[in-house]
Amino acid sequence: MKFKEFSGKIAYITGGSSGIGLACAELLAARGADVVIFARGQQQLDSALREIELSRVSPKQRFTAVSLDVSLREQAENLLSKTVADFGGPDILINSAGVSHPRKFEDIPYARFDEIMRINLNGTWNTVSILLPHMKERGGSIINVSSVAGYIGVFGMTAYSASKFAVIGFSEALRSELKRFNINVSVLCPPDVDTPMLERAGKIKPMETRAISSTASVMKPPDVAGAVINGMGSGQFLILPGAGTKYTYFMKRLFPGLVESIIDGKVRKAAQQ
Repeated sequence: MKFKEFSGKIAYITGGSSGIGLACAELLAARGADVVIFARGQQQLDSALREIELSRVSPKQRFTAVSLDVSLREQAENLLSKTVADFGGPDILINSAGVSHPRKFEDIPYARFDEIMRINLNGTWNTVSILLPHMKERGGSIINVSSVAGYIGVFGMTAYSASKFAVIGFSEALRSELKRFNINVSVLCPPDVDTPMLERAGKIKPMETRAISSTASVMKPPDVAGAVINGMGSGQFLILPGAGTKYTYFMKRLFPGLVESIIDGKVRKAAQQ
């Protein structure tokens, strides 16, 4: 379903206490939607909820925050079912919960890889599968957050790229299946965004990974959220915020060898320093 008007719609947003998720929540609240945010930390959720409430445009709007680890299937089933009973099923589902650990492949413990896959991929699967029966009744929109690293394998991002490539494949297949129910599925592929996750990742990135992204601009969460809203309005599948992101995507599709050569050059230069 293409959404141009959001008044009276219900949005569920995982990873909604910070970054892209919070920016989407604030923008949707400013467009008149009711918003439920999910994240693991209750204190950060409470702070985010206060920010979202400042964006309300009607006293009738409803907002709430639920502490949830989307990677835990049983917890997700219990809490999402309770939220639907209390708040109503979503018209919009934005899966923005995610983690990253940029290190060389041999320096990533299996437990860390497993955590990244469980949150980034399994968490997306969990929320969609649990909430889909409620969305099929009236249609809606699902936006799964991937990354530029979901269509370009980046040095130092083996675990993260694996999870985000998978999110794109999952979303494309899901889109085909859900069209008959008037549910539109999109996937968001942002570049580096000024979020707490990027700040944490920046402290442990290999120098080669830093070199690859050194010339790329960092987007602000509200700008990415704007691209999400526009994507829902047009019903597009791949949401590519920013001119640089679009350029990178089409270069990768049309000239993959050239893109690989440029990246390899940056890696070699960084390794020599």
